[in-house]
Amino acid sequence: MLSIEECRRFYSEEVRLAGNIQSPAVVEAFARVPREDFLGPAPWEMVSPDLGGMSALGAKQASYTLLEDPRQLYHNVLVVIDKAGSINNGQPSALGCWIDALDLKPGSRAYHLGCGVGYYTAILAEIVGTNGKIVAGEIQPDLAARAQHNLSRYPNVSVVAGDGAAFDPGDCDAMLINAGVTHPLPLWLDRLRDGGRLVLPLTMATSPKAGVGVMAKIIRRGRRFSAQGVSPVAIFSCTSARDAQYEPLLKTALTTRSFLKMKSVRRDGHEQSDTCVVHGTDVCLSSEEIS
Repeated sequence: MLSIEECRRFYSEEVRLAGNIQSPAVVEAFARVPREDFLGPAPWEMVSPDLGGMSALGAKQASYTLLEDPRQLYHNVLVVIDKAGSINNGQPSALGCWIDALDLKPGSRAYHLGCGVGYYTAILAEIVGTNGKIVAGEIQPDLAARAQHNLSRYPNVSVVAGDGAAFDPGDCDAMLINAGVTHPLPLWLDRLRDGGRLVLPLTMATSPKAGVGVMAKIIRRGRRFSAQGVSPVAIFSCTSARDAQYEPLLKTALTTRSFLKMKSVRRDGHEQSDTCVVHGTDVCLSSEEIS
């Protein structure tokens, strides 16, 4: 029988392959962080990513598998945090893919909105190292309290309880937004350092709580911002970062696939044109490439 350390190593390779992860540091972090320490005491309940996603969107009632051995947690599956709220620990390969897109380096400073119980925040903390800094936000008080407890071993992590969309994280090299939004908030763009990366889910609402769309990566280049898609996503919504003016425009862009033309985020005032994929007051998702 494999030791739990061997299970974590195997799991990190499973996550690498399923998420097409390029950074060895991300893979190594998945091999080091003990997932069981973030999920509460055994037994745990597991559900496949497909069924878990369908359940969160209200389309299908998920069935669960009971786990007693922590070694069983080391697979690319969802683990229940709050069954009544359909909250789980997230699909490791999906989060791994998004973390990989952040291009984190030792010493980086990053913001993680929607940290849940802190497992993926710990992955971020391992990557940036003791000279780096992670600021994590969680709106649900019970989850924020659990994250603060779980992450107490990481002196380079601080957890903020409250609305992460209203919180000013300070200057950052990277931001991971782990809840669906209609557009990148101006504050987030302002707080990106030159060369900084913002990875966030741009989603159309499919229920009062959740939506589907595309995980996007935005990179600050001086006063301009390049943008590209990373992966499809189904995720709970960040209601305070959703704007009614963007909702129908984003839905059209996603359903007609014109969203795939997005190359940049424009913040300059301009008239709507054929290059505007989603044209809004504060930001415009554009097909215009930046030099």
